Amino acid sequence: MKYFLILTIFLSTVLFSQELKVIADSFNTDQTKGLSIFEGHVNIIKKNDELNASKVTIYTDEKNQPTKFIALGSVSFKILTKEGADYRGTAQKVIYLPKESEYRFYEDVHLRQINDKKEIQGDEVILNTINGKAHAKGLQQEPVIMIFNIADENKEEIE
Repeated sequence: MKYFLILTIFLSTVLFSQELKVIADSFNTDQTKGLSIFEGHVNIIKKNDELNASKVTIYTDEKNQPTKFIALGSVSFKILTKEGADYRGTAQKVIYLPKESEYRFYEDVHLRQINDKKEIQGDEVILNTINGKAHAKGLQQEPVIMIFNIADENKEEIE
């Protein structure tokens, strides 16, 4: 029988005034190293953001505040930026840096901006949720692909 561990961490800093909820099949921690490892069907929810992965490692500082999240294995995510841009996608590895409000996506990245119907595919994509800036790189042999849905205003209706 699968054992589900629900861990809720309340963060008191201004950057993390919301609740962070982590659900996983297993949990290991080493408080002296500031390390928490969640494995098996990991689901993390913070306000409007959600991340799913096979394994997530959370690094904390001496005040037990998260400084870095590393998600590995078929990562899927939903992110809402400060400006209201709604992003969804997948990657093999995601690093989240809370102090910078920055997500770094690696390996087979597919990132869709739902509101503007834009899509980025690449091997490395960096997204800042405060200023909304994104940066992408492709592999040596593969380019970055950016897809825009552009409405054709001159299109005539066919009867």
